Parts: sequence; C-alpha cells; structure tokens
Amino acid sequence: MELAFGQFASLGPITVWKINPLFKGLGFCSVCVSWLIALYYNVIIAHVLFYLGASFTKQLPWVHCDHEWSAPNCKPPIYNGNFSANITLIPEGQPCNATHTLVNGSCIFIPSVTPTEDYYYNYVLNQSDFPEIMGGVSWKLTITLFVAWLFVCLVLIKGISSLGKIVYFTAIFPYVMLFILLIRGVTLPGPGPAKGILFYLTPRFEELKNARVWSDAATQIFYSLSACSGGLIAMSSYNKFNNNCYRDSLIVSLINCGTSVFAGLVIFSVLGYMAEEKGVDIESVVKGGPGLAFIVYPEALSKMPVAPLWSVFFFIMMATLGFGSQFSIVECVLSALTDEFSEWLSPRKNNIIFRISFCFLMFLLGLPMVSQGGIHLLNLVDYSVSGFPLLFVALLELIAISYIYGYPRFSEDIKMMLGFKPNVYWMVCWLGVSPLVVGLVIIANCVLLEKPEYAPGLLYPSSHISLGWCIALFPIMWIPGWFLYYYCRHGGYDILRINMMPLAGWGPAEASNRPVGSVHYSNILSADGDSVQIQWNRNYTPGYITSIASGLSKLGSGNELSEGSATESQSNLQRPSCSTKSASENEKDTPM
Repeated sequence: MELAFGQFASLGPITVWKINPLFKGLGFCSVCVSWLIALYYNVIIAHVLFYLGASFTKQLPWVHCDHEWSAPNCKPPIYNGNFSANITLIPEGQPCNATHTLVNGSCIFIPSVTPTEDYYYNYVLNQSDFPEIMGGVSWKLTITLFVAWLFVCLVLIKGISSLGKIVYFTAIFPYVMLFILLIRGVTLPGPGPAKGILFYLTPRFEELKNARVWSDAATQIFYSLSACSGGLIAMSSYNKFNNNCYRDSLIVSLINCGTSVFAGLVIFSVLGYMAEEKGVDIESVVKGGPGLAFIVYPEALSKMPVAPLWSVFFFIMMATLGFGSQFSIVECVLSALTDEFSEWLSPRKNNIIFRISFCFLMFLLGLPMVSQGGIHLLNLVDYSVSGFPLLFVALLELIAISYIYGYPRFSEDIKMMLGFKPNVYWMVCWLGVSPLVVGLVIIANCVLLEKPEYAPGLLYPSSHISLGWCIALFPIMWIPGWFLYYYCRHGGYDILRINMMPLAGWGPAEASNRPVGSVHYSNILSADGDSVQIQWNRNYTPGYITSIASGLSKLGSGNELSEGSATESQSNLQRPSCSTKSASENEKDTPM
C-alpha cells in the first residue's frame, strides 16, 4: 500500500497527505519516528565502528582480563549451567574478598563476567550502574559517532542521486560477508555448528499460544520493513509513475524475510560451536539486543583461528548493514522536510546547508547516548519508539486510505499506474484482515504492557518510565494535534461557533415578556464583529453551514484555497523522479 501510495503522488511522507489533509499528522508522526530511530541507530553504528577499529590488531582486546580497566571478577567463562548466586563460608572476623559481598553476615558470591562483557561494559561504554547516573561523555565513542554522522552527511549531501549509487554496495556486500561467515561457521570443528542450526530450525509450536510472541512478531515486521515510518513512501516517491511497485513489494518482503533466515543460520552455527566448547545448552549463550552483536559473537570470533581477520569481516558487515539502513532512514526525514518546506529548502545551496546542519544537530543530540549512562537512555528510546507509534500509524493509515479515500478509488489509482487493479487478496487484507490484526496487536500491547528493564530484574525508575511515555507519545500527538488544528483553521471553528449560538426562538416563553419589536438572538456575529441577519433552516446540512460561515466571516484567503492556488502548490511540491520523466507522467491528479 505505501509503495503504491508514494509512487502515485511522487510526494514525501508528509506532503503526500494531500489525499486527506486532516490526516497529515500521520506524516509528521511517521517522520518523527524515523528521526528518533536515526538518532539512536547511529550510536549503535558508532559502537560497531569502535569494534571494527579495535579488530585491527594481532590479538583481540576482549580475549583476556589483563587490562587496566578489567573488573576484579573478570575471568574466562566457566559455565556449569547454573548461574545462581552461591553462599561461601568465610572464617569469622575475616573480610569478604573482591568477588564477594557481605549480606546479612554471609559472603555472597558475585558472578564473574567474561572478557567480552568486561570489554563492552567497562571499557567501550564505561557503563554506570544506574540510569540516573549519566556521567561524562566517552571521548572514544564521541569520535566514532562523529565519523558515523560525517559519513552519513557525505553520502546524503546531494540527496537521492548520491544515495542511489552507494546503496548498490551497502545492499550487496553484506550478503557476500554473510556467505563467507556461514561457510566458516559450518566448518568449525565438532558437532556444535550442526546442533546450533538444528536448534534454530526446530519449531516450538507451544509458543504460538503466547500472545506476547504474536505481538512482538507483528512489531518486528513493521520495524524490519520500515513500514509506517515514512521510509517506503519516501523511497517509492522517486520511482517512475509506471514502475511495477506490486512486483517490488513482493520482492522486498521476500528478500527481507529470507535475509533474516539466512542471517540466523550464520549466527546459530557459531553459537552452537560456542555452546559445545563451553559444555552448556545453546539457550545459555543466546542473548538479545546489543549483547548478541557486542558480547556473544565477538567471544565466538575470538575462538576462531586468525580471530582478528574474522572479526574485521564481521564488523565490516555490521557497519555496512547499519549504514544501509541509516541512509534510508535519514533520507526519509530530509526529503520529507524538503518537500514540506520546499519554498526555503528546494534551492540547491539551501538544501545542502540544511542537510549538513541536520547531521551536525543529530550528532549533538546523540552525545548523551555515548555517556556513561547513555546505553540506558538508548535502550529506553528504542523500547518507546518501536511499539505504539508505528502501530497507530498503520491502523489510521489503513482507515484513511481504504475507507475514507476509499478502496475502489485507490485501486483505480493503482490501475492508472500499473494497468491492473489489486486482486481480491489485497482487498480483503486492506479492508478487513490488516485493520483487525493491527487493532488486536495494539490491544495486546496494552494488556501485556511491561515496564522496561535496564538490567535483568531491574526496572527503570519512575522518572525514566515517564520519559519513555513522553517519547512514545511525542510522535503520536501529531495525529490529533494536526487534525484539530486543520479542522479549526479551515472552517471547523466557524461550524462549531454557529452551532453553539442560540436559535432565533430563544428567549422568554411568554410573548408578553419579550420587548416589543425585538428579534431576540436572531443575529450571528461574523469574525470582524459585524452583525448579519440569517434565516435559519431546520434542514440545514454541515456543508450548507460551512458555506454560510465562509461567506459571513469574511476570513478571506486564510480559510479559502482557490483551485488555481492548490494546483500551483502541488506542482511546486511534486518531486522529480530519478529518471527523466515527461510532463504527462508527472501529472498525477487523483480521480475524484
């Protein structure tokens, strides 16, 4: 739907809502989501760049605990499948040693950390123990964050023309690296790689009874496809008018899911080997979030022959994948703002200055996330953005296009581009299945809502939870906010004012109590204070009242858009395609 939507109008995710101006807040909401994602996503890329630079060495720095930053309880991992705390008896009168702490008179064992955990948390992040303690900014990550934003700025400084050339490399190279790492993973000694792949491919049907699994899966597919975040609309707006977006949508979906399965084979072949080496179950070495990329996999790489080489390959692949996504996310925000404020940002010089300023501002806004408590803030933003905002955009987008604009009209628009209408499957999905599923997912997320944790079993403080809700509501509030603004600004206030005025018959019930010759409250005041006589009609319609209000209030051009001005505005905002198009191809007036 979004590919066809953007391609038909050749407009960005904000301006494209000429289809329904009252729902333009959906465009602002999706762009705000992309902006927030871009803000913290480049911080993760900064971590990747740091690991990439640290891999160019004879011995990887996360293989031992002999560094000055190493914690006292850092030691090579020895797993026995039981990570519960152990109580150790210490002779009375003697203090607890470095790996124990005194609790109720007993010395409690502090579990050891692996060298990879020690390297990531104590050296790379220099992480604070609590979210409230932000601490100082890490100069190491500040440099890599600046390099990441500098690279993004250089690639996008000329807009889509420069991005189109870079994306050929960022889209293809990761598959080469994934294939190389898969070959290396399956050829590791022992039965571990085969066990890991078997564990990955074995379905657990009992999990289908868990509503949280369905909710997380739905949210993840939105995230991985960049659906409802404006990216698909922004990129498709550069297509030729007659491009087969139906074919493209199927290819993109299949490649996205296929890549996820392929990457899983790569990851679990190595995790199986790692679990076999430690003599534990695979579940014991699997971690989610940054732990997989910066703790588990680097530890597995350190056990391979010529470990630095494989580490360089892995983090080059991670950087390429990260930048490939980041380029599209940032370009979505930039193109959307350029379209919306084309009068100021369309000139080439102004647009270049705007893009450079935007990237530098994003670098500054990302600095709190590279402080000692920055990882806690990053995880909070990620938790808050990736759920409700995307789901609300999806539901309202389906309603606005399939029901308000109308599926028959939208299918005619698609036929105008492709020569054929969507089949019955798409009609059933867009009119029934998709709104129902998204609505159920929103309800499930509300019912199964859990407070975020900054460590296993440790909840964020109430102040951070409130901040998380503010982050989640910030994009969503654009939807009702713009709706009310546009409604009141373009006649809605007049309708409300007229319908709240007393009727002409209002006054004392007894005629003898009325002043002689008075027509009580039969007048309506216009916007400039003039008194105008109205003959009330009990069968009036909202459209009739709108025309009355428009004529009486004398608001002029502020509430009235002439057909010529609307056409001129559309021609100014309509984006050019990457390829040369004729004037007839650029005229995409939607049939009413």
